[in-house]
Order: sequence, then C-alpha cells, then structure tokens
Amino acid sequence: MHSSPVPPIPEHELLVFLLQVGVLLLTATFLGRLAARCKMPAVVGELLAGVILGPSLFGWTAPDASGWLFPRQAEQMHLLDGVGQLGVLLLVGLTGIGIDLALIRRRSLTAVRVGVAGVIVPFLPGVALAYVLDRMLDVPGRTLVFALFLGVAMCVSAIPVIAKTLMDMDLIHRNVGQLTLAAGMIDDAFGWFMLSVVSAMAIGGAPAGQAATALISLTLVVLAAIVFGRHVVRWVLRLCGDSAERTVAACVVMILLAGAATQALHLEAVFGAFICGILIGSSPGFQRPRVSALRTLVLTVLAPVFFATAGLRIDLRALGRPVVLLAAVLVLLTAIAGKFAGAYVGALLSRLNRWEALALGAGMNARGVIQVIVAMVGLRLGVLDTGTYTIIVLVAVVTSLMAPPILRLAMRRVEYTAEEELRLEDQRLTPAPEPGGSRT
Repeated sequence: MHSSPVPPIPEHELLVFLLQVGVLLLTATFLGRLAARCKMPAVVGELLAGVILGPSLFGWTAPDASGWLFPRQAEQMHLLDGVGQLGVLLLVGLTGIGIDLALIRRRSLTAVRVGVAGVIVPFLPGVALAYVLDRMLDVPGRTLVFALFLGVAMCVSAIPVIAKTLMDMDLIHRNVGQLTLAAGMIDDAFGWFMLSVVSAMAIGGAPAGQAATALISLTLVVLAAIVFGRHVVRWVLRLCGDSAERTVAACVVMILLAGAATQALHLEAVFGAFICGILIGSSPGFQRPRVSALRTLVLTVLAPVFFATAGLRIDLRALGRPVVLLAAVLVLLTAIAGKFAGAYVGALLSRLNRWEALALGAGMNARGVIQVIVAMVGLRLGVLDTGTYTIIVLVAVVTSLMAPPILRLAMRRVEYTAEEELRLEDQRLTPAPEPGGSRT
C-alpha cells in the first residue's frame, strides 16, 4: 500500500504566512533604521515592530484584525518561527565567525579576569532573585531551573551590540574597546554553555543527572570541534576555493548541521552554530568578505524577522499588574548592578583605573541580541511565561540603550595612548574587521 503524499500548505495559511513575513519585515526595517538615526541599536526598533503588531498595541486596539493576521493556531506560528530560527542560527554563526581568537590570546589574563568576574558576580544575584520572583509570580517551570535560567540571563553580554556600538563611537581601536570585546567573548561562550545545561535540565526530569549529561555532551562537542571539526571545516573551505557563492553555501550548511548536531544531543542548536562559526572564522586562509552576501541577507532580512517575531510575544499590558512591574524593576536593577560590579571588580584586579572600569561595565552591560535569544529559548522550553519573558526582553533593550551615553562619559576621561594611535593608523591602512557584525 502506497502512503498518500503530504498535502501542501493550505492556500489561506500560505497567504497569512506571506503577509506576516512581509508586514513584520517592513515594520522592523523602518523602525530599525529610525532607531539607528536616533543613535539607538537597531534591534530596539526591530523588537518594537513586534511589540506594536503584537498584543500590546495592535492586538489590543484591533483584536479582530490582529487575530486574522496573527492567529493563535500553533501551526501558523510555527511557520513564522521556522524563519526566525533559521535567522537566529545564521546570526549566531556569523557572530562566531567574527570572533578574534588572536585578540583573546593577546589580552588573555586581563580578559579572563574581567570576563569571569562579569559572569560570576551577576550570575549569583540572578539565581538568588529568582527565588524571590518565584514567590511573587506564578513561574511556570521548576524553581531551580528558573533560578539557573535567570542567572544565565543576568550574566550574558552581546558581542554584536558591543562591537557595533564601539564602531559607531570610534572606540574599537582603544584599549578598553579591545578588552571589552575579549571579555565579552568569554561571557558569550559561558552563556551558551550554561544555556545548554539549563535547557537540558528543563527538558529532563532529574536536574542533577541532566546537568551532568549536558556537561559531558558539551565537553565532547568542544573536544570534537578541536580535534576533528577544525580539520573538516578547513577541508570544506579549501574545496570552495575562491568562490564566494560556494563559500556562503558551505558556511550555511556547516552552521545548520552543527546546530542540528547539538540539538540531537539535547543541547541548544545555537551552541553548535556558535562553535561552528568560531571554527570557520579561525580557519587559516578564511576571508570574511567572502560571506558578506550572507551577512547582508541575515542582517537585513532574517534577523529583523526573528526580532520582530520575538517582539510579538511581548505583552506590555502584563506590566500593568503592580507585582509584575515591581518584578521588572528588581530584575533590571539586579542586571545592571551585577554586570557593572563584575566588570568593575575584574578591571580593578587588572589594575585599570575607575574610568576604564566604568567603560568596561557599560560595554559589557549591553545584552541585546543574546538575551533576546535566551528569552526565546526560555519561552519555548516553558521556563518563562509571557510576563517573565517580557521582563527579560525589556532588560535587553534598556541595557543596550544605556551603553552608548555611559561609554561616551567614561571615555572622555581615559587617556589616549601611543599604542592606540598606532592601532588606529593600522586600521586606516587596512579594512577594519567585523568582530560581531552590524547586528544591534
């Protein structure tokens, strides 16, 4: 007996899907450019597009029209989520490609001090705060998992936001700028690591056993990447030769398959994409301009759709409840204070002055892209509900907006060095690297 073929997407569902993507991309592009003109990260405008089209405004003022364009059926939303997940995996892969491992090696000791302090100091208050929030709010997941998840959300930084902010402010060549990037890379790596551990705990039933399994799996992934992965990536890129088209296709395939591999191990797909991106970017002879077409597609189409989709799930009306508003204020204050304190402690241990420490804290406080991804993972796994999801995304937006003015204030008081002048001259003679892309 022959099985009947799988029917295609019904006509109406296809129409709604095309309208959803078109409307979200149009609104996200417009508001993203408007945010950039106002000297704000573009991700703020792209998230705002989803907020406007979501239950906070469009769903509240025109519920019938909103229900038609963004129906609550899971199948319809999954189509949109599929585009968003493709975008976020490629975005994280591009972020990994942009990481400069040589920079970390050069400033390894200072970067490790600042990065580790920037992780531990905010992580612990985040975990403690989760037990307070568990009593204030009806947290959907297990308390321990929620506590670890909130700790991860408190300690992550966003290399793409940091890099773009430093570039826009002409600080990428300054010692503080270089150190902020190096320390932020350590934070990002720890963030993906812990996100995979917590995700495994959320999926499994026994926290200790799942955590141990996740740690073993993550260790094996990293070892496999070092021992085998880098040789495979080098071989594939060598087969592509000088062809930009073949290189783009190969990078997309490798990033997606790496994401699939870690997903199959019950880790987060973004972790595999991030590791694969690092392997590609650090491969001998790899030239970043060859993936400029992929960067353009991801940053102008796929990533804005993802962030707008993330914004659709934000319901600002939840903040109308005093208990949720109070929780939002507590999380925001804890996130800001913890990250500033961590970076400040690490900077002082490295004998940097207080203004350099303040600049480091401002740069590493920008959570942007990474925290939105973390929040989406938490929502998908059932660790967060709409209220807690909204709170965490708001922290990402507010901290990204805070970074530029505080950096500007602190760097006015940091002495310009001869080393920085030489680095600036070198950058004028050679094309500037793109450590995190232009995603803001």
